[in-house]
Amino acid sequence: MADVVLVLNAGSSSIKFSAFDGGHADLPLILRGQVEGLYTSPKSIAKNDAGTEIESKTWSDAGFGHEEAIAYLVALLRSQRGDHRLVAVGHRIVHGGMHFSRATLIDSRVMAALQKLTPLAPLHQPHNLKAVDIVTKIRPDLPQVACFDTAFHRTQAEVAQAFALPASITDQGVRRYGFHGLSYEYIASVLPDFDRKAAEGRTVVAHLGNGSSMCAMVNGRSAASTMGFTAVDGLPMGTRCGNLDPGVILYLLNELKMDAKAIENLVYKQSGLLGVSGLSSDMRSLLGSTDARAAFAIDLFAYRIGRELGSLAAASGGIDAFVFTAGIGENSPDIRQRACEHARWLGITLDADANRSGGPRISSPSSSVSVWAIPTNEELMIARHTRNLLAAA
Repeated sequence: MADVVLVLNAGSSSIKFSAFDGGHADLPLILRGQVEGLYTSPKSIAKNDAGTEIESKTWSDAGFGHEEAIAYLVALLRSQRGDHRLVAVGHRIVHGGMHFSRATLIDSRVMAALQKLTPLAPLHQPHNLKAVDIVTKIRPDLPQVACFDTAFHRTQAEVAQAFALPASITDQGVRRYGFHGLSYEYIASVLPDFDRKAAEGRTVVAHLGNGSSMCAMVNGRSAASTMGFTAVDGLPMGTRCGNLDPGVILYLLNELKMDAKAIENLVYKQSGLLGVSGLSSDMRSLLGSTDARAAFAIDLFAYRIGRELGSLAAASGGIDAFVFTAGIGENSPDIRQRACEHARWLGITLDADANRSGGPRISSPSSSVSVWAIPTNEELMIARHTRNLLAAA
């Protein structure tokens, strides 16, 4: 009987899931999918390793939530892979604070520590931890592993993590954490297969999707990142504003009389590509639009990538390679081209044909900096951590 490692990424109204065959060294994918619309119009779709749909379901019960969804996933695994045995669950946990610098087996002590970090990620942490509680209730014997979006960035120098605030505030945990660490860690793990010089040198990775950030890596370790205290900092995103002068928040409070909840909703859900364009948070829709507002939102997104690239190149003392990943980074030749045009001063030149075909190498032979489009795989990274911890336990 083969072993299965289940990976869960729980949000407020959805759970993304992947199952991997733990009996093989390369952890082949068995199935993946998502349960969405929890508490409103729940529905699920599951696909096999080839991307073929194997099951879809809808539920009429608006009370169908996280607990019912996870019970369904355990039953789905049993029905689809009765010859496999579920041996562990790996969870994507957004925030590990300053003390969790690597994946960790979850026990009551770890859970208590992670719950204390909820104020640092109130929109994500409660839902991540709720999934842990539910699995514990359903299968108390099952090992569970927390894999953190912040852990990869704990290698950054203290000066890269600090805000210029009084120590009394910094000591409360107000510092730059960085996020999307599981994605960056995966890219660091496969980069030697593409470019040994980049893997051992100075590389900037752009994780571009509905949530977007960039990270400077030196010898495969995080040196600086665009996201800071929260996952709303840095680049503009689908609905998040990115970098914002703190004075704007004061203006919203004092002059526009917005309260904290309204401002939270503004910067997380009404800004970014959606806010600037007034049309959509989806880059594909904006690229297909003839509306001038869509064009401006795209221009702003590409400009900010170019500007942050310069900052991160300075932080790492130069740049040998530039990597695009995640939904937009992997699939949008137009965004890659626009971003690289802002970086011509670094000696970056693209191979137009390679960029259109998706690479993986998309820079011209004469480019001073190699440029790549490399798919990320955060779920596989979580599965690796989970199996490794099981083997060590």
